[in-house]
Amino acid sequence: MSDPVLTLKDAALSLNGNAGPVDILRDITLNVIKGETLGLIGPSGSGKSSLLMLMGGLERATGGLVEALDRDLTNMDEDSLARFRRDHMGVVFQSFHLIPTMTALENVATPLELAGDRDAFERAKDELEAVGLGHRAGHYPAQMSGGEQQRVALARASAPRPDILLADEPTGNLDQNNGQAIMDLLFGLRDRHGATLVLVTHSRELAARCDRVVRLRDGQIAPDVAQEAAE
Repeated sequence: MSDPVLTLKDAALSLNGNAGPVDILRDITLNVIKGETLGLIGPSGSGKSSLLMLMGGLERATGGLVEALDRDLTNMDEDSLARFRRDHMGVVFQSFHLIPTMTALENVATPLELAGDRDAFERAKDELEAVGLGHRAGHYPAQMSGGEQQRVALARASAPRPDILLADEPTGNLDQNNGQAIMDLLFGLRDRHGATLVLVTHSRELAARCDRVVRLRDGQIAPDVAQEAAE
């Protein structure tokens, strides 16, 4: 078996609420192997998105260990985490998070420019072509549909050729047809770039396309299906 690209050992996340600390995640132990597609499923409030944020260093574990590509994310400062994500991770959110004052091309080129890529705009153009939006390169987010905006977000996340691609409900705000198109693009980008894909979803169809599914319940991995294979 290949070495894991993501490792969590007894990882925990607690946040301060009005009535004191609230346990969001507890005792999360999980390995994600290079090239694998892992689906995180479970009811709303079970901790799926929080777990994805731990994996991306967007939330810092309050207990246990979180490693990505053999780097301990729990001991990295914010600047180091930002550089690590820039160089190794792509993140796709349900609500797109495009920069409204930038065109589609500029949005996709931004992470490449931040990484010092001299061919940022050429690569961004190629990524937009790959998601079927080469003809929309000069359009702003407000001029595009939700499905088109999510395609731009996918192109932006995949443009730097990340080792790990994290997606939080990537089809959650889309109708069935656009959702299906985004699913196909997600797996196509994974195959094209060889990234390890971890996604949060309520979609049974999307979960079924994953190599493995992990179900969360009340901030923990449900023991009966922790290693459940997608059918």
